[in-house]
Amino acid sequence: MRKLITITICALLFPLVSQAQRSSTAEVFQNVTDSIQNYLSAEASIMGPIAVDRAIISKNKLNIRFKPSISEYPLRERHVKDIYAIVKLLMPAKYAAYKSSFTLSAIGLPLEELVSGYFSGETSSEVLREYRRKVSDNNKRPSVPLVTNLSKGYKVTKGLEGSHIALWQSHGYYYEQSLKRWEWQRARIFETVEDLYTQSYVLPFLVPMLENAGANVLLPRERDHQLHEVIVDNDKPGSGYSEDGKWKSSPDSGFAHMKPYYVYKENPFKLGSARVVEAKVVGSRRGTYSTAKWIPEIPEDGDYAVYVSYHTLKNSTEAAQYEVRHKGGSSRFSVNQTMGGGTWIYLGTFPFAKGSNNSKGVFLNNNSSSNKDVITADAVKFGGGMGNIARKPSDTDKEGNPVLPNFDVEPEISGYPRYTEGSRYWLQWAGFNDTIYSVNRNFTDYNDDYQSRGMWVNILTDGSYLKPDRVGYNIPIDLSFAFHTDAGTTLTDSIIGTLAIYTRLSMDQDEYPYGVKRSIARDYNDIVQTQIVDDIRALFEPEWSRRGMWDKAYSESRSPEVPAMLLELLSHQNLADMRYGLDPAFRFVVSRSIYKGMLKYLSWLKDTPYIVQPLPVRAFSAEITESGKKYQAQLKWEPRVDRLESTANTRSYMLYTRVDDGGFDNGVPVNGNSFSVNIEPGKIYSFKVTAVNEGGESFPSEILSVGLADSRSTRVVAKGKTVLVVNNFDRVAAPSSFATRDSTYGGFLDHIDRGVPYIYDISHIGSQYEFRRAIPWMDDDAAGFGASYSDYETKSFAGNTFDYPYYHGLALMRAGYDFVSTSREALTSGAVNPDKYPVLDLICGKQITTLTGRDGASKLRYSVFPADLQETLREYAASGGNMLISGANIATDAWDKIYDYQIDSVMMADVINPMRDFITGVLKYKWMTNNATVGCDVKMVQNPFGLPLSSYSFFTKPNPHRYQIESPDGLVPADKNAYTIFRYSDNNISAGVAYEGDYRVVSLGFPIETLQSQEQIDMLIKELMEFLDK
Repeated sequence: MRKLITITICALLFPLVSQAQRSSTAEVFQNVTDSIQNYLSAEASIMGPIAVDRAIISKNKLNIRFKPSISEYPLRERHVKDIYAIVKLLMPAKYAAYKSSFTLSAIGLPLEELVSGYFSGETSSEVLREYRRKVSDNNKRPSVPLVTNLSKGYKVTKGLEGSHIALWQSHGYYYEQSLKRWEWQRARIFETVEDLYTQSYVLPFLVPMLENAGANVLLPRERDHQLHEVIVDNDKPGSGYSEDGKWKSSPDSGFAHMKPYYVYKENPFKLGSARVVEAKVVGSRRGTYSTAKWIPEIPEDGDYAVYVSYHTLKNSTEAAQYEVRHKGGSSRFSVNQTMGGGTWIYLGTFPFAKGSNNSKGVFLNNNSSSNKDVITADAVKFGGGMGNIARKPSDTDKEGNPVLPNFDVEPEISGYPRYTEGSRYWLQWAGFNDTIYSVNRNFTDYNDDYQSRGMWVNILTDGSYLKPDRVGYNIPIDLSFAFHTDAGTTLTDSIIGTLAIYTRLSMDQDEYPYGVKRSIARDYNDIVQTQIVDDIRALFEPEWSRRGMWDKAYSESRSPEVPAMLLELLSHQNLADMRYGLDPAFRFVVSRSIYKGMLKYLSWLKDTPYIVQPLPVRAFSAEITESGKKYQAQLKWEPRVDRLESTANTRSYMLYTRVDDGGFDNGVPVNGNSFSVNIEPGKIYSFKVTAVNEGGESFPSEILSVGLADSRSTRVVAKGKTVLVVNNFDRVAAPSSFATRDSTYGGFLDHIDRGVPYIYDISHIGSQYEFRRAIPWMDDDAAGFGASYSDYETKSFAGNTFDYPYYHGLALMRAGYDFVSTSREALTSGAVNPDKYPVLDLICGKQITTLTGRDGASKLRYSVFPADLQETLREYAASGGNMLISGANIATDAWDKIYDYQIDSVMMADVINPMRDFITGVLKYKWMTNNATVGCDVKMVQNPFGLPLSSYSFFTKPNPHRYQIESPDGLVPADKNAYTIFRYSDNNISAGVAYEGDYRVVSLGFPIETLQSQEQIDMLIKELMEFLDK
């Protein structure tokens, strides 16, 4: 008994003794670690101090083991070399004998193994050789990816072609069983919620960039914000499915949508059937040509994501030929049915017109290069739709004992769009087993949501060449990526910054199932994090904070059996971070950084060259030329140089065309930076251009349009009847914001300006209402500082579509005028000569001088009248040119501001005063107020020009049709020959001014394109052109 007591006491005391020894060791090395800390502090902001955990002498050699914090730094060869030098120089006297015989380690690895192989230029380490033998060997990898777009007019050869990337935006709407309600996983703060906020990077920017580089991108959440969903299926008579040829039933069960909602364990991909047909070799007499088609009944005009489904059988084809026929024409795809069977496979998003049209939908045939193949067909899904997974608290506890509820609870759907919901619900709707979407066996949806994502990655990869002994979806996933934002606040303008998380050990295993070291994920995290931080510092905020690289066991970095990264980009709880984070231009740059990081990482792993896809083109113009009785649209543009990426050079272009209100076609390749397109009178032709290189395709340019009115039998182009429409609205921006110098108040002021989304926004939830920094978070329903309303969290609303010349041009054509259009840059650079046109229509939209983030960190952007535009318009007026100017801030930008930046004497003298002089001297109006009305009505008033007394209404609230204007400009005449012609209906503040002298100008304090119908736009432009074209 005495011996047992002694052992017990020793066991209890040992941790204390051990801790005392370690504390002593840390103190002995304090000078060393303080010096290392100081040396590395410029590389990253790490929370934990660098400290020595143990110093162990073995075989006449000293091993100094650091605590994990040193491993969080982005270590390079020079760092480790210098750290050894610091240790040697400052070695404590106790260990002086080992100055020439010591090693350094952390997290169980020599410090040398924490050095980035990529940034060290390493090309043939054992880890890389192992990866190439087991993963990137072309003899093992499938030669055909999941989906190939056959309608693309270019080929990617040095991008992400052949890659499959699994990524997701964080969190999502979920059912909280303890509260018996659906809710967000994070708080509503700074006009968004993390569950939606990260979508504003992933869906409009990151996914298209990766796809433009040739990758197949898979998501465990719905990617389409279209609220309608149409299912066409062989199991639902009358849904629009039909077939010809020798189809028969597939041996396995298939999809059927027969229920209004689905509860736990119900799998819609097990409730129906699918079809199968033998392949027919093109040109062979053997076999029967067979087709299937899915014709949807579209409830509303709009863009719809198209998903197909099928079975993967033993002899499935690698090249099922799908065709999507839509408003823009026909897009063809080849789908590798040896993988991905039994779930939704995304083809693309396409414009469809309301109603049913037998020539519009999805079409499939059985053509193949092998008559041994089979083609299978199941349901096709159009649009994202609303959530239909119903939840209620579990009937049992984790031990299987019945849970007696206080009252009967019926299963409840979220009532929210499917794109807002977490992955747990999409994965059930997409046919995955309940062991994937509900790891916790129905007990906690919160845990199921984040844990399901890694499980989903693994089941996708199971059955592929990476894990051939498992049963899964046979898709060889190359990378997984979890996009999150973090919590944390500062009372100043300090940035919380960017954190990367990877996991080196999973269940004590340091290898993936296919034998590659998990440590390769550290370089993945390092490359992407470095790229993000470098690009943000170069373009937005030189003081952007780089946080650590954590090696921690988070589910989304630990459970995927492929290289994984969990990114915490910034703090959604910190105002300084979010003043950048709500800016679409910032989101574009960050997304491009992530794409570049993934590209460079996979290129390094596979030992293949890479090229970064180009930036969008600039200086775009679209004019009309005439030769005989034939007319052409003459298109010109310039490439944009990427000063951050030397490989992103343009090699060629793609030109996309839309006729009238149809959709854009699949594009035509163009080698030079100009192109001519034949056009016909009576139609509007719209164009967008992308830049292309071996690495992929850029984002599109703005959309320019041209049109020839068909009201004249003879026409003389560029004389008398052609209007030049100039797009001067290229702004995207975060809402107006402020921060008091005493750090007591701050936030976003969207009643002043809600900002401008890129194309659309699904991340905005409502206005901020709590501006006091001292108010703490108490609950997600009482979020404290930054707390915001929720009235827009289920809605998508329009931003800058860069497509407004079309609407102006449509009105001009209906008024009998031809029109051409140009970007501001093409006009001011001299590429377009405005003197050829008697009237210039300048679209200013919500253009206004804009600050992103901290004042002084980056340059101001989006001035309404930059100096070169002032000069161009001044010369145009001097030559007798007439102008129509419209925009929400055409006076405010010269006399007031909506962002919190300082105007010093230099800016006043060089920028502000010249702009005021231009406006009053050339355009003949001056500022009265930038808060002219919160109403939406404007009326024509009596005037000396004979303009009729008409009235109009414009959008002042977020809506899906057109961007809103929070409050338009009030402007008044600045010349004796200028008169007010419009007033706001609720207060009679002057809304528009007309001037007649040696030239004529109409200036409107509201954007014409925000009028609430095209009929109003037509009427207004017709009336104003009668004055301008006297």
